[in-house]
Amino acid sequence: MFFTIGHSTRTIIEFVELLQEHGVELVVDVRSMTRSRANPQFNWESLSESLAAWRIAYEHIAELGGLRGKAHLAEPSPNAYWRVRGFRNYADYALTAPFASGLTRLRDRGRQRRSAIMCAEAVWWRCHRRIIADYLVAQGEHVVHILGRAQFEEATMTPSAKLRRDGTITYPGESSRPDSR
Repeated sequence: MFFTIGHSTRTIIEFVELLQEHGVELVVDVRSMTRSRANPQFNWESLSESLAAWRIAYEHIAELGGLRGKAHLAEPSPNAYWRVRGFRNYADYALTAPFASGLTRLRDRGRQRRSAIMCAEAVWWRCHRRIIADYLVAQGEHVVHILGRAQFEEATMTPSAKLRRDGTITYPGESSRPDSR
C-alpha cells in the first residue's frame, strides 16, 4: 500500500502525526529540489533527522522528481489531456526509462515498508504525485492520498489515462473535468 502526501506549510509534528495515523514507515521524497526556503523543516537533512526520531525512514528518488522541462518526444505530445504544461511535461517524462527506473525503485521500497510519496504541494490533484499514483494504480497497487487529519481519498486513475502494453500511460484528448490539469 502506498500513500501520497504534500508537506505544504505543516509543522513537522503535524506532518508526522499524519504519517503515524496511516502507519507510514518510509517517506519517499519525489521533489526535484529537496529544499524549502519557506519551510526549512522539510529540507532533506532536517526532515531525514526529524523522521528518524519517530522511526520513520526517508529516501529521495530523484528520477521521480517533478519540475520537468519539455521531454524530447515528437510533437504533438501524446498527453494532450493536460492543459497545464508542467503536467504535460511530466506525463511525457513518465514515458522514459529514468522514470521507469524510479518507479521500480519506489515499488520495491513499498514492498518492504508502508510508504508515503511526498512532495511540497498540499493537494494531490495539483501535483505530479497524481501521475505517479496513476502508474501505481495501473500496476495493481493500492494508493491513498492523505489530505489532513482523518481526511484521505482513495486514488483512482485520471479519467483520460490509457495504459499501454509496455506499461506506460498516456493521457490523450480533452476532458471536461474542472480540476487543475
